[in-house]
Amino acid sequence: MKELNSVKAKTVDSVFETIANYVLDKEITSEVALETARYVLIDSLGCGFLALRYPECTKHLGPIVPGTIVPNGSRVPGTSFELDPVHAAFNIGCMIRWLDYNDTWLAAEWGHPSDNLGGILAVADYLSRTRKRALKMRDILVAMVKAHEIQGVLALTNSLNRQGLDHVLFVKIATTAVVTGMLGGTKEEIMNAVSNAWLDNSSLRTYRHFPNTGSRKSWAAGDATSRGVRLAFMALKGEMGYSTALSAPHWGFQDVLFDGKEITLSRTLDSYVMENILFKISYPAEFHAQTAAECAIRLHPIVRDRLVEVNRIVIDTQESAVRILDKKGPLHNPADRDHCLQYITAIGLIYGTINADHYEDETAQDQRIDQLREKMEIVENKQYSIDYLDPNLRSIANAVQIYFKDGSVSEKIECQYPIGHPFRRDEGVPLLIKKFQDNLETCFPVKQVQEIMSICMDSSVLIDYQVDEFISKLLI
Repeated sequence: MKELNSVKAKTVDSVFETIANYVLDKEITSEVALETARYVLIDSLGCGFLALRYPECTKHLGPIVPGTIVPNGSRVPGTSFELDPVHAAFNIGCMIRWLDYNDTWLAAEWGHPSDNLGGILAVADYLSRTRKRALKMRDILVAMVKAHEIQGVLALTNSLNRQGLDHVLFVKIATTAVVTGMLGGTKEEIMNAVSNAWLDNSSLRTYRHFPNTGSRKSWAAGDATSRGVRLAFMALKGEMGYSTALSAPHWGFQDVLFDGKEITLSRTLDSYVMENILFKISYPAEFHAQTAAECAIRLHPIVRDRLVEVNRIVIDTQESAVRILDKKGPLHNPADRDHCLQYITAIGLIYGTINADHYEDETAQDQRIDQLREKMEIVENKQYSIDYLDPNLRSIANAVQIYFKDGSVSEKIECQYPIGHPFRRDEGVPLLIKKFQDNLETCFPVKQVQEIMSICMDSSVLIDYQVDEFISKLLI
């Protein structure tokens, strides 16, 4: 028996052990990462507060059984709901992700690491309120850095989308690992929980693509982060793990769903992802289209009075945008529209700005949008595709040029890096703070907005706040 157990111990998938060691042992010392995590925190919460304006989001919120209250449960910011941590994680994650306005990470796999905040915040509030652990907001920021790192480094070399799988699997992995650690899990318990998360595998990307694009893409991350919380609690009760859930011949994730390719962690887990995270500051639109939006809005003054004179619009972009955002024909709902490069560009050209309401049916009835879409040509610029994957650049370039019927041509407007890129951090942070305040004002009275801002804008104040006390400031 001892020999058998020894063999078994040696065959644990290394990814599980690496992640568990990182969660338990890595001290986060990067001040840049922790400061950036503070911006991610306020931005993610703000996105959630803005989403509360939309009934299609709020219909998913609250307890599964109406009227249920969980004493000392997890609170949902912007509401009066008090839920079990698993369902609270879904609520918070759903709010944050609903408008496609929270942070982004682009690599072989793309995704939104702040999706993990649903699980982190729900569990932290539960732990603090029950006094199982007296957590402070600095603990939240550290957990966010680690969740970002796990999800983002997995995304660097492991492309789920090329297998037709959705990126929220990496949300589930990251939340499971970090939350198990927050709950006091041992190394073995973290590995057990993470192995079960891999066995869950991933939802299909069907709901992100024609002809099935739909609102599930707005709650899929909430579902993933809540599942991570569920698996963490199960591991703490002694639920077993599966040591080769990735690598088992024929039955493991790699053989069944990943074409036999190995799941890899291509760099040492530290704080790289948080330090280089991308923010959606100005426009709620899929990130591969952010720079196209900037280009279109710069062109708005010269085209707004000449829309009927447009003959052709050429958009140069990266391969990823061609693959997921090049959409022709009818767009059936907001989820379809905010993932269409042509629609986003047309909105910028026509209106000179882009907000979440522009994806709703009322705006979509504007016939000028589809008239412009029909005149657009999407062209992959090979250099843009190369620079997109360059770890030293990570550009998300687009260029837009307009050809008029009289033979005149606009300037070709190119944007390599969106306002939320690390290369433009100094320019972006003041706008990010304004975005947060604007989003707070959609949800809270003036006095409460001022109090929240005073806490969040002073890092030394925020990090020392008890988690449950901080959450109490965010309730209706």
